[in-house]
Amino acid sequence: MARDHTLTMRVHEIGGPPAGAPLLVVLDGPEYVRRAQLLPILRRLVTSREAPAHRVVLVSPDNRLETYSASTPYARAFVAALDDLAGRRPRRVGLGASLGALALLHAHRLEPRAFAGLFLQSGSYFRRRTDPQESRFRRFSRIDRFVGTVLNAKDGARPVPTTITCALDEENYGNNAAVAQALAAQGYGVDFHAARGGHDWLTWRRAVEAHLAPLLRRAWR
Repeated sequence: MARDHTLTMRVHEIGGPPAGAPLLVVLDGPEYVRRAQLLPILRRLVTSREAPAHRVVLVSPDNRLETYSASTPYARAFVAALDDLAGRRPRRVGLGASLGALALLHAHRLEPRAFAGLFLQSGSYFRRRTDPQESRFRRFSRIDRFVGTVLNAKDGARPVPTTITCALDEENYGNNAAVAQALAAQGYGVDFHAARGGHDWLTWRRAVEAHLAPLLRRAWR
């Protein structure tokens, strides 16, 4: 892998999962653990039998702004690394926020069988028409092109259960709503949840606590 596309993966077991247990793949995984208390949330879901025992893969890249901005080399390397880690195409659900949500959707569209479900939070789905304030971002044009392909696609290739969460007070609420509507029109089973809050870890944690378990049950049944 090129320097800009290296990544680190750490695996945790939740609930003593058996061999072949499903996988929750978390982009910015260490941040979800540190700032959103992800592992205690997952343990509570398993203990209460709201979700089955599973493994969690915490992913962190060397260069987040480059790799999470609809980078095709990164997406290919990311999926290949998951295959090497856990075997090809187990029941995997992706969880990510902001650029991490964008990167998961991008990887799924390139490798439609990589994930059995997606939990996307406050995705950075920048468009030239609606997000001029983001235009100085180095990979703005690449993101704009990819999001355009999602919004204008005639079908979803291989739709998977998808949950999208976004705070009503975020400036990218409209883009998240548009992506949710487009995916639903392409055959995805989309749950779109909006609540008060901001583009921050507290809001994302609340959404994980409220909405992750139903998505896991749909994807892992």
